[in-house]
Amino acid sequence: MKSAKDRIKPIIRRLKKRYPQAMCSLTHRDPLQLLVATILSAQCTDERVNIVTKTLFREYETAEDFANANPEVFEEQIRSTGFFRNKTKSIIGMAQALMDEHDGKVPDKMDALVKLPGVGRKTANVVLGNAFGIDEGIVVDTHVKRISNRLGLTNENDPNKIEQDLMALVPKPDWTLWPHLLIHHGRAICQARTPKCEICSLNDLCPSSSI
Repeated sequence: MKSAKDRIKPIIRRLKKRYPQAMCSLTHRDPLQLLVATILSAQCTDERVNIVTKTLFREYETAEDFANANPEVFEEQIRSTGFFRNKTKSIIGMAQALMDEHDGKVPDKMDALVKLPGVGRKTANVVLGNAFGIDEGIVVDTHVKRISNRLGLTNENDPNKIEQDLMALVPKPDWTLWPHLLIHHGRAICQARTPKCEICSLNDLCPSSSI
């Protein structure tokens, strides 16, 4: 098996061919909507988040709207996404910080984003890459973690260390797209319990393949 550095470009090329529709699946119109949706997506499917935000974004259009939300009402509006109390606190706190420190606008810098309540590096990467077109880092979710390990692109379990390994391998213009490709691949082929190695287009490039 060739090294990870030698395999990464053909892996990306094949995934792009297999999943040409790969993109952010959270419905959003602007950076604020994506930021809110990403916070809501923790431990929740994107499909469920999109159902909730379809109504939510009609009522809350600006950072000021979210900052002034009634916590008890807001909790009920997002209840179906799970962990609704913590998410309410994060979203309202985040919006208040935007009003106090950024004139109600979502910043386009990593250091400013991660200082917002409820925003970690993963969420910041989602917003920077998909709302601003800035390739600052690579989002590491469960699909990215699982498949990157199976492909032998990293031996780490910590998301921050996985991200560093991937940033050293994946060409920077593909940093935002990479997780979307792996999410599609993880749902369709490289599933957690029973990966479909026999029909995987990467089986000759994957050290974990059963073929």
